[in-house]
Amino acid sequence: MRLIFLLLICLPLWGWSAPPYWSKTGHRVIGEVAQHHLKRKARKALAELLSGEGLAEVATYADDIKSDSTFRKFSPWHYVNFPADAKYTDVTPSPYGDVVAGIQQCIAILKDPNTSREDEIFYLKMLVHLVGDLHQPMHVGRAEDRGGNDIQLQWFDRGTNLHRVWDANLIDDFGMSYTELASTLPRWSRNKIRQVQQGDVLDWVEEVQEITNRVYDSAEVGEKLYYRYRYVWWDTVEQQLLTGGVRLAAILNDIYG
Repeated sequence: MRLIFLLLICLPLWGWSAPPYWSKTGHRVIGEVAQHHLKRKARKALAELLSGEGLAEVATYADDIKSDSTFRKFSPWHYVNFPADAKYTDVTPSPYGDVVAGIQQCIAILKDPNTSREDEIFYLKMLVHLVGDLHQPMHVGRAEDRGGNDIQLQWFDRGTNLHRVWDANLIDDFGMSYTELASTLPRWSRNKIRQVQQGDVLDWVEEVQEITNRVYDSAEVGEKLYYRYRYVWWDTVEQQLLTGGVRLAAILNDIYG
């Protein structure tokens, strides 16, 4: 009875916790989008490296390994926190790394001809995931509220927080599989895709930060969010899924194409 009582006390606390990542669906959508924008040479090289698995299938790898303490040092790679009025290049980077440095390191390792096959596969899977994380606005957040994790809200009368709303609630409650969601995203022209793929990770983090600042203003502590919030922000969700996908494809085409 004592154990059951303790579990009942802890359950509400677990309900308020937030996983620090896009939902599995979100990451897989980004991988699926990228898969469809690979050049033939890159698609063939990646299929060989991943033993036939697609980018969507490996997109959650970096989250799946979090339970293994061997990979604990990679946990800071999933996000970056810096002030709303500062640029990433204006602040002292974390000595433990962040999502920007993680992406840069993955790219450098994948381009190095001396990288072992085992490391190449590992950092390829990490890259697929981290590019997805970069484009979830609350992964470019503020340290004082842990990327929105401390901004407690209600989502359809369920306890949540601003980070979790963007990680999971918006996408998962939409009720589509990753293939269904990927197939319903807007169709961009080739010119639009080329435009979105311009720049590098330093340019992209500043762009995401602009969206993040608007997301921070989108809800107040304790606010109850319903259909209206989804209606207002769903276009942004789709935009970030598409943007993450086509930029991931651009990186991989540059390395393998």
